Amino acid sequence: MEEAKNTARAVVHIGYDGRVFKQFRGPQARERYENEVRVLRFLAEGECSFVPKIIEADDAQLKLVTSNCGARVERMSDEKRDKIYAELESYGVRHDDAEVRNITYSKQMGRFCVIDFEFATILREGYPPSPEMKSVADRSQWKEDS
Repeated sequence: MEEAKNTARAVVHIGYDGRVFKQFRGPQARERYENEVRVLRFLAEGECSFVPKIIEADDAQLKLVTSNCGARVERMSDEKRDKIYAELESYGVRHDDAEVRNITYSKQMGRFCVIDFEFATILREGYPPSPEMKSVADRSQWKEDS
């Protein structure tokens, strides 16, 4: 298993079998975990094909296992990035951290995908709102290199 990310917010490992293991930690870990699970389930119901699929969600350990959506993208035009996130919004979800770091490319699917839904918002009217959380931009208490 390869460690893909180790920050104050999460530890992510990518298994050789195509699964991604994400352990939530740090500030508002439970709320971020619950929101990511909630948003990914909503997108699965809407048959959105370019996001991770939940394989296992362990509420007690705040651990999420998903399908792998390819390799991270290093560079992309603002226009292309905005088009990908607009497509996501057509499925009823605003990402709220709509940066290139949350876009991958899947060779198997032949397309760009979106990952990391901790701070995403479901836009469907009448759907329960996401929990109150600090903005992804408010990282003053989160060390990215821990």
